[in-house]
Amino acid sequence: MGKENCSTVTEFVLLGLKDALELRVFLFPLFLLIYGVTFLANLGMIALIQVSSRLHTPMYFFLSHLSFVDFCCSTTIVPKMLYNILNEDKAISFLGCIMQFYLFCTCVVTEVFLLAVMAYDRFVAICNPLLYMVSMSQKLRMVLVSGCYLCGTVCSLTHVCLALEIPSYRAHEINHFFCDLPPLLSLACSDVTMNELLLYIVATFGEVITTVIILTSYLFIVITILRMRSAEGRRKAFSTCTSHLTAIVVFHGTILFTYCRPGSGNSVDTDQVASVFYTVVIPMLNPLIYSLRNKDVKEALRKVLGYKIFS
Repeated sequence: MGKENCSTVTEFVLLGLKDALELRVFLFPLFLLIYGVTFLANLGMIALIQVSSRLHTPMYFFLSHLSFVDFCCSTTIVPKMLYNILNEDKAISFLGCIMQFYLFCTCVVTEVFLLAVMAYDRFVAICNPLLYMVSMSQKLRMVLVSGCYLCGTVCSLTHVCLALEIPSYRAHEINHFFCDLPPLLSLACSDVTMNELLLYIVATFGEVITTVIILTSYLFIVITILRMRSAEGRRKAFSTCTSHLTAIVVFHGTILFTYCRPGSGNSVDTDQVASVFYTVVIPMLNPLIYSLRNKDVKEALRKVLGYKIFS
């Protein structure tokens, strides 16, 4: 591509879902419904954990932050996507694009590490139950959660700072429904090998570290459960881990598929489908997974609703 086609940009146009004009009537209410459920389920989970004394445990402390991150991730992407489905003007300012990616990247990386912290929490709860509340003290919980947010912030700032160094672009149309880094880098006129390499390394390194923590934690959990003499104890221990394992498999699977592959082999359409899944669907699924499969959450919700109705 010749340099004469390169220029600085003040805004981008998000072309995602452009081939689905005939599906607008279907897509808009579908995504609006999903976002509505995401909004209510995640904020509802946070509120329930705050008002219910039986949920004031380390596990639900981490779960409230997971709900907060899911809510922020969805709110960063979905409202703009809904607007673009209904309108022909799909422009987003350069600063708005960078800010959207920064917030999105912060949320995703934070969630990756938060899921690993939650696996460690399950390890302590099941393998050392008598000292669980002492080991997972409020101070340690705050340190672990702060570390997750710090990792997300540092990672996203690193990518944003490198992206801001790109002097010009050969086009201002991004073939995606939000400002993600790979499609943005594909428009750059300058050499972005370092950006792409760093994206691949950081994503892979984060996945490897958190996966090792998760697998190690669950290895000890399985060993501990198999040593339990009580069948009821084994069933209860497995049930407390099922929701978390489901969330891990769904989330990490899509992240690995999208970011931990060499860029040259990626299909744009396939990546967009995966992106819809982890930006729109997963933030809705997480609170449902943890509530529908969790007796404590269902009992706390029943008590809160019963109190509100009959008070």
